[in-house]
Amino acid sequence: MKKIIIYTTTYCPWCKATKEFLEKNGYSYEERNVEENNEWANEMVQKSGQYGVPVIDIEGKIVIGFSPEEIMSALKNE
Repeated sequence: MKKIIIYTTTYCPWCKATKEFLEKNGYSYEERNVEENNEWANEMVQKSGQYGVPVIDIEGKIVIGFSPEEIMSALKNE
């Protein structure tokens, strides 16, 4: 199974939707709350160029925002 990292904040509804989507489809993930850890926030910006969340890293493929189609595409492609 591919490694999935989701960069989130506590009150982000799109982060919650992303996590629920992955769980519903049987995928596990590592959550990195950027409010709680500045290193994770810097890592997210370095990977994506974005300050907004969610940012999803699927084995190096970056998906910005809650986009089920892009997430599934990244999960199915090598």
